[in-house]
Amino acid sequence: MAEPQVEVRRSKRRRQTVSAYRDGDKIVVLLPARMSRAEEKRWVADMLSRLQRSETRRRSPARNSDEALVQRCRELSVKYLDGRTDPSSVRWVPPMRTRWASCTPSEGTIRVSERLRDVPGWVLDYVLVHELAHLLVPGHGADFWKWVERYPKSERAIGYLEGVVAASQLQVGLTDDETEDPEAS
Repeated sequence: MAEPQVEVRRSKRRRQTVSAYRDGDKIVVLLPARMSRAEEKRWVADMLSRLQRSETRRRSPARNSDEALVQRCRELSVKYLDGRTDPSSVRWVPPMRTRWASCTPSEGTIRVSERLRDVPGWVLDYVLVHELAHLLVPGHGADFWKWVERYPKSERAIGYLEGVVAASQLQVGLTDDETEDPEAS
């Protein structure tokens, strides 16, 4: 893997903090002007490592294709649902108007909105576990949530998705096509 192009920007106003971000194909590292070259070298290496870890954590291989989505569902089913789910199909679909994803339990199909391609991997995993749980329990009752809550970041992911909705003023939820539990609201 080729080393990324790095641009170091020094600032007299910056006193202590060091930060980095990706700008297209290059990485920009912001440093205090007073920092020595040795400190700069150490901080650049550290910030490159941090940025790569952060990007790797956020990226989910499931975003690449329907086949990768199916594979991720298999992994999540084994890990959180005792391997009890095996959807007949899982696929990316154009953005849905009112849902992040949907499941048709009678057919064993799951559709995932392309809006989720850019969310952190742990959020996509939550949505997949949510839809997989519908293959076990069609509605949104207590039994359903017991399965979903086996995924340790469920509450955090729900908060993330609620924040996306609030920020964009979209009316998007996590209900399925076939069943809707009116008590789950």
